[in-house]
Amino acid sequence: MGKALSSNKPLRRRLPLSQQRIPDDVFARMRRENLARWPTGAQVDLDDAVAFHRALPQHKRLAWVMRQAVAQRRCLTQPRGGFSTLELQIELMQTLDKEGLADVVPTTTDSYTRNEQFAQAQKGIEESKRQGRSMLNGLPIVNYGVTSCRRLIEAIDKPAIVLSGTAMPKLTSEIGFAAGYTGYLGSGIAYTVSYTKEISIEDGIRNYQYLDRLAALYQDHGVELHRRQPGFLTGTNIPPSIAIIIGVLDTLLAAAQGVRNYGLELGQTLHLIQDAAAIQVCGELAQEYLQRLDYHDVFTPVISLHWMGAWPHDEAQCAALIAYGGTLAAIGGAVSVTTKSTHEAFGLPTPQVNAEGLRMTRMAIYLARNIRLDGLAEFEREKDLMRREVRPVVDKVLEMGDGDVAVGTVRAFEAGVLDIPWSPNRFVKSRVLPARDVDGYLRIFDPASMPIPTDVLQFHEERLRRRAERDGLSFDHELAVNSVYEISEPLARLAPFPWHDD
Repeated sequence: MGKALSSNKPLRRRLPLSQQRIPDDVFARMRRENLARWPTGAQVDLDDAVAFHRALPQHKRLAWVMRQAVAQRRCLTQPRGGFSTLELQIELMQTLDKEGLADVVPTTTDSYTRNEQFAQAQKGIEESKRQGRSMLNGLPIVNYGVTSCRRLIEAIDKPAIVLSGTAMPKLTSEIGFAAGYTGYLGSGIAYTVSYTKEISIEDGIRNYQYLDRLAALYQDHGVELHRRQPGFLTGTNIPPSIAIIIGVLDTLLAAAQGVRNYGLELGQTLHLIQDAAAIQVCGELAQEYLQRLDYHDVFTPVISLHWMGAWPHDEAQCAALIAYGGTLAAIGGAVSVTTKSTHEAFGLPTPQVNAEGLRMTRMAIYLARNIRLDGLAEFEREKDLMRREVRPVVDKVLEMGDGDVAVGTVRAFEAGVLDIPWSPNRFVKSRVLPARDVDGYLRIFDPASMPIPTDVLQFHEERLRRRAERDGLSFDHELAVNSVYEISEPLARLAPFPWHDD
């Protein structure tokens, strides 16, 4: 595609970090500078993009589809997936649409694009064409540009979403929205602390403020887009309360830029009651804090993610995880579930295997569609516990920022008030540790400096000590580590025949 355009103009000083909506004139300048960074940016024309979106049928607009799913109490299905050439990507998306019966069709970007190494992505495209197979782990959406990517939108009959996997979404979002993608996954806090080492929390927030301001610009022109917070993709155990805390903060940051359709993703713990409780509490507390900060018209559906930890190599075990994940999402009342395949432990699945995972999940959703846990004592206890874990931390973040979520988030990470288990980011202390308790719930083994009430932590400790005693484990950090790879163990080790002669 050619070399990136450059400018010798001196960099303007940035505005102080704030949750406040980026002013129109500042954002217009930011867009000009951003679109000039790679030649395909010149293809972005807001008026043309708005006209293209308005011409899409409603069932291809993700914001509308998500609202319909909530109204009809449906749980949608959406996979992941991306290949390096348009031809392979079209085949994938059509297979997921038709054979997999996906309700939402994805385009996952490649690692070079996620790190804004567009020249390297171009080499990957060329090598893929020479080899006749995908040499990248996703689609280099920026390199292909608006015109080419519209072929993908026109090839399917479902709404399409960009799965960016990046803390630097500025150019991918411009190309994606202009091409006709009606959804975009990613957020300033969650992706920065999950995927990056050197990007600061402040820069991650600023990068996604651009994207959210862009979505609001389309909203101002009559096009409602679906933005989505990605949960955690660290491959480790994340207690639901920590995921909800970050989800609420990311939601407030997006709302401040003008986003009105914002989904929140939660990775599954694989405990049915805990996952169902998390889905309900996440949506409830997102709305509670939106109302408190005077955002009264933000739609916040909750999406469940298939198991985000290590997967087994046995396809039968994987099939059980997939079906169980659909069951958890349906019973919890999730609006959508993001699916995986039986090849999760091996790398990128083929389109057909990816579609098979979708159908497994869809059947599980169908079977569990009418089951709810409301009124069950243990379910209500878990919801109350999560509320008591989330509110003190979010309240402290707001206090530390003097009411400004962006400022408070940065200060809270610096102080350890906000913390993430096993984050690769050097601006996160990563001292908080989770572990599974005697009943399989994910609990907080060590809260570090997070301001969680003492009696709540005592409950966690009591349940964790019972697990350590039952399993003959030391009550130390190994209890946390022991839980990380459990699900990936061979079935003969997880559930052996127990009555062998000693």
